[in-house]
Amino acid sequence: MLYEDRHPSTVTDYDDARRRTRLAETRFGHGWQTLRRTRLTLLRLAIVPLIVATLFAQYWAGDIAPEQARLARTEPAALPVAPAATPQSRNTAVFDMVGLGGLDATDTARALPSLAQLGSVWAIRYDNTGIDTKVISDLIVRVTDAAHIDNIVLVGHSMGGVIALEIGKHIHIGSPKTLQAVILDCTPVSLDAVRSESRDQGEELLRWIGWMPGARESRMLRLIAETYTRRDQFVDFGSVPPGIRAGRLRQTLTDVLGQKIFNTDVASNGLIEAQFKAIVAGGAVDDLRALARPADGKPRPAIAFIRPHNPDRDPIVDDVYTHQVLIDRVGGIDGTLLVVLTRTTGHANPMQQPREYNTVIAQQIVPFIRQLTAAQLAAAR
Repeated sequence: MLYEDRHPSTVTDYDDARRRTRLAETRFGHGWQTLRRTRLTLLRLAIVPLIVATLFAQYWAGDIAPEQARLARTEPAALPVAPAATPQSRNTAVFDMVGLGGLDATDTARALPSLAQLGSVWAIRYDNTGIDTKVISDLIVRVTDAAHIDNIVLVGHSMGGVIALEIGKHIHIGSPKTLQAVILDCTPVSLDAVRSESRDQGEELLRWIGWMPGARESRMLRLIAETYTRRDQFVDFGSVPPGIRAGRLRQTLTDVLGQKIFNTDVASNGLIEAQFKAIVAGGAVDDLRALARPADGKPRPAIAFIRPHNPDRDPIVDDVYTHQVLIDRVGGIDGTLLVVLTRTTGHANPMQQPREYNTVIAQQIVPFIRQLTAAQLAAAR
C-alpha cells in the first residue's frame, strides 16, 4: 500500500500541478487585476526598442566609429609615378585620376608610360571622405610650384574625367598655371551619358546611403552590397527557385572581404557617393564651356577624348552622347578637340588594354597637344 502511494505517476502528477501553480504565481504581472493583458502587451512592446537600441549601439561602436576615425585621417595626395621622358617636357606635369569606386590612380598611371612624353607623371589619391576639387587643384598648384613646373595636363578615366574637368576649370581660371590639356577616357559628361542600368545602380546607392545611419562608413553594409552585385557568381538561376552554390558564395565573400572591406586602399561608401554626385550634378558641361575660352592671357587647353570605336563595347557610358557634347562645346573648325577611337578597349580600362592605350596616346594625343600648343604660342607672338 505504501508502495502504491509512492507510485511514480502519482508523484509526477502532483509535481507537475505544483510546478504549474508555482509558475503562474511567480509570473511577472500575476498580481495585476486591472488591464493585465494590456499592461503586459505594452511592456513587451517597450522591450523591442531597447533591443533595437542595443543592437544599433553595437553596430555603431563596432562598425561605424572605427571607420569614421580612420577616414577622418585621410586627405588627397599627389603621388609621383614617373619623370618626364624628354627634356622639352620637363616643364609639364601630368596628373592622373581614376573613376567611380577608385581611390588611388597610381597603378593606372603606371600602366600608361606614354604619358611621360607629355611631362612628369603624378597620380591623384582622393580623400576617402569625399571630393573637393578646389582642394585638389590647390594641391596640384603647390606640387608644381615646388617642382618649378608651369604647365599641367589632367587625365581622367570615366568619372575621373568629370573631376578632371572641374579641377581644370579651377586651374585655368583661378591659378597662374597653364592648363595644356585634359584627356578624358570614356567620361560621362552628365547623368544622361550614363547607361540606364548603371544609372539605376548609382541612384539606388544614393537612396540607401541617404536614409541608413552610418551607411557612408559601414563595412557591413558594403559587404552586403558588394556581395549582392556579384550574385551571378554564386546564384543558380537555372533552378526553380534559384539556388545558392555554397562554395562559390564562400569564394565571393572571401574576395569581397579582401578587396573591399579589409583593404584600406579602396574607395569608401562616402567617396563613391561623392563621385556619383559629381556626375549627377552635371557640372562638366559648364566646365567645358569655361575651358573653351582663354583666361588671363592663357590659351584654351586641348581636350582629348578616348572612346571605343564600337560604342557597345562600353557597357557603362554612352560615349556617343559625350562625343556629341564635346563637339558642341569645344569642337568645330577652331576647336581644341581630338577624339580617339580605339578598337579593342572597353570602358576606361587602361590596365586591361595598356598596349592600345599607350599606342593612341603616343601616336595621336601627344602630337595633337604639342601641335596645338606650338600653334597657340606662335599665334601669341
